[in-house]
Amino acid sequence: MRFSEVIGQEEVKARLRQMVADNRVPHAMLFCGPYGCGKMATALAFASYLLCKTHDSDDDCCNECRQCAMVRRWEHPDLHFTYPTIKQKGMPADYKPISDDFNREWKRLLSGGPYFTLQQWMELLPVENQQSIITVAESDELSRKLSIKSSQGGYKVSLIWLPEKMNAQAANKLLKLLEEPPSQTVFIMVSEHPEQLLDTIISRTQRIDFRRISEDDIYQALVNQRGIDEDAARRIARISAGDWMKALEELDAGNENRLFLDMFIMLMRLAYMRNVKELKKWSENVAAFGREKQIRMLTYFMRLIRENFMYNFHQKELNYMTADEENFARNFARFIHEGNVIELTDKLQLAIRDIGQNAAARIVFFDLALFTIMKLK
Repeated sequence: MRFSEVIGQEEVKARLRQMVADNRVPHAMLFCGPYGCGKMATALAFASYLLCKTHDSDDDCCNECRQCAMVRRWEHPDLHFTYPTIKQKGMPADYKPISDDFNREWKRLLSGGPYFTLQQWMELLPVENQQSIITVAESDELSRKLSIKSSQGGYKVSLIWLPEKMNAQAANKLLKLLEEPPSQTVFIMVSEHPEQLLDTIISRTQRIDFRRISEDDIYQALVNQRGIDEDAARRIARISAGDWMKALEELDAGNENRLFLDMFIMLMRLAYMRNVKELKKWSENVAAFGREKQIRMLTYFMRLIRENFMYNFHQKELNYMTADEENFARNFARFIHEGNVIELTDKLQLAIRDIGQNAAARIVFFDLALFTIMKLK
């Protein structure tokens, strides 16, 4: 994995290279920024750069040394991954899963490229309405690994993806590691929601903030890497709003957001007609989704509420909708206005919280449907 494979983020890449050049690499870093901006891709590239023995003329990992060869296979003994896991059937009742239990699935995920989502990771695992977490056993295992001397005589890199998924015990044990870091160890934490981390963990890291990928960088990547024609690439780059994952979703004709749009349209139409019987069926249908998928759907609903509200201002530069979303908005947007936009958004945020806390999904969604009836009238 090389810096040249990261889309945009030139300022961050230059800053990371300079840290190495100045021999001032922090022992712990926290990569934060908007969803889909390439935080994990940059973390993978930086880990590769730290472990490479010789850098090329472009100030990137050489991709030729023994260390680079091991990193390409994600088998470098001094590169340790931590990521959310689930408990599988057949595991003992008191067993707490660790990342190594899913090493084969993780390599499959990485083999698909450096840009991926939690949803894609969960699809590789046998999830049955479970929420993924990082267990205290993972923190213990990481402590054991990092206590061992570097096998290659250089850095040991601990790359923690989504540290906010740690439970309280795991977070407290990680804090101890950050307070007394093992020799030659660099922690790289990649977070979507850093506000959910312990303040004491945040205070012991150097935060690296990422910006959204520029529209032009996404456009260039679509044309050069994906072979998309220029007109389509411009439209997708505009809609993606700096989110490479959203740009990729637009290339996928069967992407999940089309299902979510259908569910949103159904909810709004049934709520407008005050069809409580059908809304109950709608609630039961979405209650059958896994919790992670339900949260993604509610997040998508929040975005559509915002987009429909902004559509009323008739300023194209304020809207980021697909053609299908805009077709629905032409007739629906007038129902989202100053009198209900905040309350609908707050209700969706509350539903996300409730689902995240394992509330009964059927009740949460039926309550949302009834609330929507009141706010559309």
